[in-house]
Amino acid sequence: MRIALERPDQPEVLALVDALDAYQKPLYPAESFHGIDLPTMLRPNVLFAVVRDATGAALGCGAAVLQEGFAELKRMYVRPEARGRGAALRVIAFLEQELVARGVHLVRLETGTLQPEALGLYARCGFVRRGPFGGYGPDPLSVFMEKTLPPPGGPGAPACG
Repeated sequence: MRIALERPDQPEVLALVDALDAYQKPLYPAESFHGIDLPTMLRPNVLFAVVRDATGAALGCGAAVLQEGFAELKRMYVRPEARGRGAALRVIAFLEQELVARGVHLVRLETGTLQPEALGLYARCGFVRRGPFGGYGPDPLSVFMEKTLPPPGGPGAPACG
């Protein structure tokens, strides 16, 4: 597997985002769905990572939206047939490295209560629960989490991966 920052407007990558939406949208009412659209993903403050297999096929993706004082993890998805091979862990670890290189040391996220696999993944990566942040309000279907990233080469939160 290889991971790189890529444009999200590639057809194969858009298919990943569409698959994520197809999975999440039936789980939650519209007011509890917090995905970001393509124009947002194309903004300069968004790091969009794609993990590909040896043939170059896109297996998964994830984004980090740089905000004032933190980054928000968004659009994490791995194709069902590619799960269990560490792709999601690698995407998160890659994004964390990119953030630290840019001087960002706090990562936050919102995920849904109906996604136990995601909750487990984030906990394994060192994310801890917190209250709503940014523009989010309280939502019984949302779980808010964060993780402090260590400085390069320094001690800190467990690495994901």
